[in-house]
Amino acid sequence: MPILVVAVVLIGLVTALNLVLLLGVLRRLRGQQPQTAHSSGPPMELRPGMRPGVFTATTITGEQVGDLDVGGLVGFFSAGCEPCHVQAPRFAERARALGRERALAVIAGDDAELLALLTPVARVIVEEHDGVVQAAFRNTWTPAMYLLGADRRVVAAGLRTTDLPDTDLPTTHRPSEAHA
Repeated sequence: MPILVVAVVLIGLVTALNLVLLLGVLRRLRGQQPQTAHSSGPPMELRPGMRPGVFTATTITGEQVGDLDVGGLVGFFSAGCEPCHVQAPRFAERARALGRERALAVIAGDDAELLALLTPVARVIVEEHDGVVQAAFRNTWTPAMYLLGADRRVVAAGLRTTDLPDTDLPTTHRPSEAHA
């Protein structure tokens, strides 16, 4: 009988030690996980103070637009994206207030509703999700909104137009010939 008691006590001690070690490992693993799930802000690389990369693209009206031509409001939308359809009217309202030359909308895919809404108020580029404008903005998310200052630096970025401040940015515009 004393051997059985010693065996049960030893098994209990080994089990308790195993539990303590397991809890320590779990705590350490939790500390190493990236905090992206709990971080605030949109999943965008281009942040305030940064400039988009170099690009040249053609709008649906045949106008050449490049990185030097963009200042003001820039929005990225996707065909079939429900949040994009919610944000597009708000973007259009803001673009109308800024003026067509100071608003750029990039639509990934074919969406007649987005085209009809955005074309009258913004320069519109249709490209795939990995297009040149998306790459220049390092954008992988839709909807995504950027507000660029006169120096072409991002003033604000967000998933909704309400994430952007209500400021009237100074107009500084370089013509497309600057690319030549």
